[in-house]
Amino acid sequence: MAWSEASSWLDGKANERLYQRLLDDSQDAASRNARRKKIVRPADMPWEMSRQGLLKHLINENMNTRMETVDAYMQIIPPGSRSGKHRHLAEECVYVIEGRGYDLHEDCDVEITDVFEWKPTGEIKKFEWEAGDVIYLPPNTIHQHFNADPKNPARMISSTNRIFKQIGLNTLDQLEDAPEFDPKVVLTDDIVRQYLRGERK
Repeated sequence: MAWSEASSWLDGKANERLYQRLLDDSQDAASRNARRKKIVRPADMPWEMSRQGLLKHLINENMNTRMETVDAYMQIIPPGSRSGKHRHLAEECVYVIEGRGYDLHEDCDVEITDVFEWKPTGEIKKFEWEAGDVIYLPPNTIHQHFNADPKNPARMISSTNRIFKQIGLNTLDQLEDAPEFDPKVVLTDDIVRQYLRGERK
């Protein structure tokens, strides 16, 4: 043979139908999507008592929906409380439905090599918000939401793009838990109403 590496690349007996799987997946897309929800009803949106706070998932890759690129949840922050504090590579868009408060943001210096390293800059910035505002969270920003109203809840919708996870950069670090976080609590509509009224800590 003309190629000096032939003894290497001719080695191996494994056979796989990998390209055919791509074709099959593409051909099945219409049928697969027809089985997924285009309308998600409130009863199909799961609650979660998370380290980030009280969440109602609107769209998530683990839900049977047509959405393939975006995750979104509604977050409830009880009167005078706060969310958890976290950081992730994906940028985030948060729409404030009701309430007033502020965010604390801290940028990070980032280096992506064989490992992903980030270092907080030490400068914390405060941003005030109220119902109707949109909060932009840049990639890798450490952030936390604070409800400044001692009597009324704040409610917001958060959305992020799944692309970072799909390319292997799913960096999500929880730095502080929300005060309400209790892994033993199973949320129901009655329990959430108690949090909304500030009756439950």
